[in-house]
Amino acid sequence: MRARGRTRRSVRTVAAIGIAASLCFAGWATAATELVQKGNLRVSFRGTLRPKKLPRQGTAPITVRVGGRIFTTDEADPPGLTQIAIAINRRARLDPAARPSCTYGQIQPSTTAYARRVCAGARVGEGTFSASVAIPEQAPYPSQGTVTAFNGTAGGRPVIFLHIYGTEPLPTSFTLPLRMSRGSGQFGTVLTGQLPSVDAHVGFVTGIALELDGGSRPGRRPYLAAGCPAPKGFPGAIFPLTRAEFHFADGRNLLSTLVESCTARE
Repeated sequence: MRARGRTRRSVRTVAAIGIAASLCFAGWATAATELVQKGNLRVSFRGTLRPKKLPRQGTAPITVRVGGRIFTTDEADPPGLTQIAIAINRRARLDPAARPSCTYGQIQPSTTAYARRVCAGARVGEGTFSASVAIPEQAPYPSQGTVTAFNGTAGGRPVIFLHIYGTEPLPTSFTLPLRMSRGSGQFGTVLTGQLPSVDAHVGFVTGIALELDGGSRPGRRPYLAAGCPAPKGFPGAIFPLTRAEFHFADGRNLLSTLVESCTARE
């Protein structure tokens, strides 16, 4: 099948690249980091936000980065990642109505350039990925490419579409919907992605990450905004920024919570 934007699509390679993404950003050195482990399986989860100076009352636009790297202590292939759920602090407000909406059919399959052109107004984040693609009777093949996040709808409900595009070993696109739901307690919004089941010989997850840009346009609400939960009289606060749950095909689940800080702006 030939995808829009002159992309050939291989179901086998789509699955491998789509679930074996690792995103790197400059500036991760200042991010909050937590390492969690169960048996030989480890997940290194990172997250940060900017700016750190936020209103004590109300909200202001923010950008959030989150990323996880999956690996093992004995260099064995990790089990397949089946689901990831990212919960965001309840003081952060994610507003899908603040941006135009894109549909799955508009961007899958397609190149990054095509997807960004047809859904330009719905674009809410981006990054890059590197992948380990398993090829029968050969060593894993390294692949790199781009990740673009779009505000969208699926089944009448708001989602964030992660459009992943790679060029090696074949031009391939894959789109992962992150479905939105209400959180509880300290977390207000949960983004959940169900990854496709694949043969262990096709590929395995090494990492997944995302940068969401909440910047607003003149006269429009921001897509992502937050306030600093500092009590009156305190200059700032320490708070749980995000919580991530990683579910694997072998039944293991790993949970990681990242703590951030902010300075209150009157």
